[in-house]
Amino acid sequence: MKLPRRNFLHLAAGAAALPVVPRIAWAQTYPTRPVRLVVGFPAGGAGDILARLIGQWLQERLGQAFIIENRTGAGGNISTEAVVRAPPDGYTLLYVNVANAINVTLYDKLNFNFIRDIAPVASLTRGALVMVVNPTLPARTVPEFIAYAKANPGRVNMASSGIGSGTHVVGELFKMKAGVDMIHVPYRGGAPAITDLLGGQVQVFFSPLPEPTEHIKTGKLRALAVTTETRVVALADIPTMGDYLPGFEASGWTGIGAPRNTPIEIIDKLNREIHAALADPEIKARLDDLGVTVFAGSPADFAKHIADETEKWGKVIRAANIKPD
Repeated sequence: MKLPRRNFLHLAAGAAALPVVPRIAWAQTYPTRPVRLVVGFPAGGAGDILARLIGQWLQERLGQAFIIENRTGAGGNISTEAVVRAPPDGYTLLYVNVANAINVTLYDKLNFNFIRDIAPVASLTRGALVMVVNPTLPARTVPEFIAYAKANPGRVNMASSGIGSGTHVVGELFKMKAGVDMIHVPYRGGAPAITDLLGGQVQVFFSPLPEPTEHIKTGKLRALAVTTETRVVALADIPTMGDYLPGFEASGWTGIGAPRNTPIEIIDKLNREIHAALADPEIKARLDDLGVTVFAGSPADFAKHIADETEKWGKVIRAANIKPD
């Protein structure tokens, strides 16, 4: 699917065609009743924890309940559709992450157009993935891993947390950049992938942090590189993938979206409050515990980031011919 980038940025910055004064007054009193924040992942996961953290902050600041509603399934598409079909009044919000950008190309037929139907409100966090291998693999660096994989084509099993997941497409990006052949082994989530990596059934996994950190520190897994442009605090001695494959960058990111045509005054109000949350030392400390960093920006900044990520992962999905389950 070729993305109308200019149209997306225009739509993302657009607001409902309502009289200016009533809209401003509406934003000043917003919210006057509970707000739903729809999350496409199960309760207890990192995404759910982050959504609840931000929801609690907004609830305390704005004086209305922010209710987390977990609507799982189809890689986040079910939650997205629920928000797309909600009234554009600021009372239904969407927890957005990199899966939304991936799904634009991964799925041929959706009941919505993410680029057209979801207005970016605010970006929240960005987090690295780390390339981890079973220590029995005779590779201690990325160049050694590439050499081993090239010498053993089709004999290295690459785990992922599911077909079309972030861990999958990052692995496919690595295969393309490094010119190696690996067998993709999808799991239903990151936990079983790490279990089999520890057991030696698979040899490599591009894992989000902080799941493998303790295994790395105890030597049960070996970290070769992080996927972000800069090193991460939790693994300060681990190099970046870009040190070996120039231009390589991949990260998990999150944010908040709203139905298309939500008044821009409400979007701006939410963006300001979310910025305040991300600047709070206690919130930052909680984010450190989750292995992510602050990724703040305006609605327009977030729109551009989503457009860039959609284009980037679209190329990988098409090149690797990835199809959903």
